[in-house]
Amino acid sequence: MDSWWDLGEWIGEQGDTLAKYAITCPFCRQAGNFRTAYHAEKKHQTRDKTLNFDTLECTNCMGYVMVLWSASSMAPTGLGGLHAYKVLPWPDTIDKFPEHWPEPIGRYWLQAKRSLAGENWDAAAVMIRSALQLALREHNAKGRTLKDEINDLASQGILPPLMKEWATNVRELGNDAAHPQIAQQPTDPKDVKDVSMFLDFLLEYLYTLPYRIKQYQSRPQSATPAGKG
Repeated sequence: MDSWWDLGEWIGEQGDTLAKYAITCPFCRQAGNFRTAYHAEKKHQTRDKTLNFDTLECTNCMGYVMVLWSASSMAPTGLGGLHAYKVLPWPDTIDKFPEHWPEPIGRYWLQAKRSLAGENWDAAAVMIRSALQLALREHNAKGRTLKDEINDLASQGILPPLMKEWATNVRELGNDAAHPQIAQQPTDPKDVKDVSMFLDFLLEYLYTLPYRIKQYQSRPQSATPAGKG
């Protein structure tokens, strides 16, 4: 996204109105319980494009969030087009994973994030390793061990060399936490945070990027915004 005017043009939620049901209150963690307390708009000077500025009130705890959102300027697709939004403040804990991720992978990813938040470093390392292995197996990785599965997808070009190296680091750290020795050093929090970041990149590469490309390809060709040709 090169400009705020691109918000909602390329990827987003289905429909051309704000998906309040998908927004989680950062104070009480309830999702979708909002009413619009204030609404303002800014229209583009030359394009059929509007930026919306909403203040939403949570009807559960009466807290407020500010939402910047915009619908796509493309022609209707039969599904009401797309829109995207940015929320402030956002929840300081992660309660869900992207809907386009497989549920088992998202479940382990959530457990990894919650373990990180609780500074349970050994548990986080194991959950990160489990999420990694599930993602590889979901892509039909073959082998008796996780090492074999990493090598298999790397040999097919599904995992680039750099990701193969990072995946090996995740495997080794997860193995140490899952199979501890008496004199073993504690799991380093910095290492766990690093491999957690890698897992995010990997899932972005394996699931979110293809999902966004599919959304892009499904747009009508005539919908390219002005200045993007």
